[in-house]
Amino acid sequence: MSKQSGLGDNLYIAGYDLSGDISALGNVGGGPAALEMTGIDKSAVERKGGIRDGRLQMTSFFNLGTLPDQAHARLKTLPNSDVIAAYWRGTALGGASANIVAKQLNYDGNRGDSGEFTFAVEAAANAYGLEWGRSLTAGKRTDTTGTNGPSVDFGVGSPPLFNGAALFGLQAYLHVFALTGTSVTVKLQESSDNGVGDTWTDVVGGAFTAATGVGAQRIETARNQSVERYLRVVTTGTFTNAVFAVSAVRNDVQVSF
Repeated sequence: MSKQSGLGDNLYIAGYDLSGDISALGNVGGGPAALEMTGIDKSAVERKGGIRDGRLQMTSFFNLGTLPDQAHARLKTLPNSDVIAAYWRGTALGGASANIVAKQLNYDGNRGDSGEFTFAVEAAANAYGLEWGRSLTAGKRTDTTGTNGPSVDFGVGSPPLFNGAALFGLQAYLHVFALTGTSVTVKLQESSDNGVGDTWTDVVGGAFTAATGVGAQRIETARNQSVERYLRVVTTGTFTNAVFAVSAVRNDVQVSF
């Protein structure tokens, strides 16, 4: 893979776009712990996956503004409850995104000799680890009425058939940044051929709870559920303006939490 610029990336926390106040991402990582299980009859190390973990580290600028989507206003409170955060690697439809349900561990200030004042923040995973998925919206999407969104091709699917279907369900994340109206329901639909011959149908368990304001949600389907190759985001509800972002993690291999 060639080198890429980090310009144009986004960071969302609990339905707020903090991208403009974030100067850098430090560690975006996770996965199962590597447990050594080497028997005395082996000539090389044996390992199996342990507990899934994850972390999202960032550096934010000190911004005294009081707007709700400015980092200082959101991060200074150090909430005790879980927060849902997402790092979007660019805002192209189908691009990579890292999602995490986490505890915010700190908000540590640092004043440089030049007078620059920044804060170090770490979000540590709670329950699910860090989940890399693909964006089903091109950054933040704005719907003014119920809309069938564009599709994303998730590839060949699970072995051994590689026929486009994943056999182990999916997880999905939603951030709602603004809503004018009563509510918006965001759901996922699937098709094996992008709707050419296989009509788009709702993903079982793929609908988020109707949103009535700013916030974030995580959902997951059954672990043994087949998910088709193409996914898209559909909105319904009573609203005139809904600004949101969705990322999905389709499981080509078995995943346990």
